[in-house]
Amino acid sequence: MANPNGQPEPTGQPAHDPVGRHPRPEFPAQSQEHPGTGAAMRPQPDHGEESYRGSGRLLGRGAIVTGGDSGIGRAVAIAFAREGADVLISHLPEEEKDAVDTVRLIEEAGRVGMAVAGDIREEAHCRSLVDRALTAFGRLDIVVNNAAYQMARPGGIEEISTEQLDRVFKTNVYAMFWLCQAAVPHLRPGSSIINTTSIQAYQPSPPLLDYASTKGAIVTFTKGLSEQLAPRGIRVNAVAPGPVWTPLIPATMPEESVKSFGGSTVFGRPAQPAELAPAYVFLASEEAQFVTAEIMNLTGGQPLP
Repeated sequence: MANPNGQPEPTGQPAHDPVGRHPRPEFPAQSQEHPGTGAAMRPQPDHGEESYRGSGRLLGRGAIVTGGDSGIGRAVAIAFAREGADVLISHLPEEEKDAVDTVRLIEEAGRVGMAVAGDIREEAHCRSLVDRALTAFGRLDIVVNNAAYQMARPGGIEEISTEQLDRVFKTNVYAMFWLCQAAVPHLRPGSSIINTTSIQAYQPSPPLLDYASTKGAIVTFTKGLSEQLAPRGIRVNAVAPGPVWTPLIPATMPEESVKSFGGSTVFGRPAQPAELAPAYVFLASEEAQFVTAEIMNLTGGQPLP
């Protein structure tokens, strides 16, 4: 249950109980225009604003996080900053308010934060993100390809237009390729690339055929690029979330699906973005120096092939 401000009410459960710690469906019926905002969600997502505590694991590093204004990207940006990294986030112009809030949280952690508006479907914009990060931070050590687009089409493949197919692949796959291609010449040994794939890569939902296809491509890209870059001391990994409570859900799914979202996990709820951020910190840190070509599955117990 949630109070009128959208925050979860105390449940009486132990603080670290994964079942009762965060809200469970049924959620209020809700929809938003894409790309959506966390502030309008009920209940509001937890990005770790009040809970994440850093310990200097990324001290002095420079990071890019695409889609860092909200959802998983915001949680990762907050965690990186509290671990000591300077963070550039990319976002769509419509997401300006959320992006400003994320930068404020980065700066409150004592790090340099920067928000760059634009569309990562444009190659020049992807390359400019690398240039902006190098200028602002003097270095680039971590690239998180997190931004994604989806739009559920319950009617099947006949409903997916060429325009939508193009948007999904350019946002989810082309932009990842362009950003990595621009960043690699500037990454030193010990740097890390982390891509966000999905359970959809392995268990595609019929209404998300095009989106799921891109997530499968990200898995293959991650494994292939990791082999290319391993001799240079650059690690490439991916995180595959299951259902996560982000603005993408009410902005791209039918209201009935939103109401029950995440109920299929063994915990009976979706993940909160804050619960995924530690995986990205681990993969970016020296603790993962022997980890590459891995897909870290954070699916709430949903089995994968």
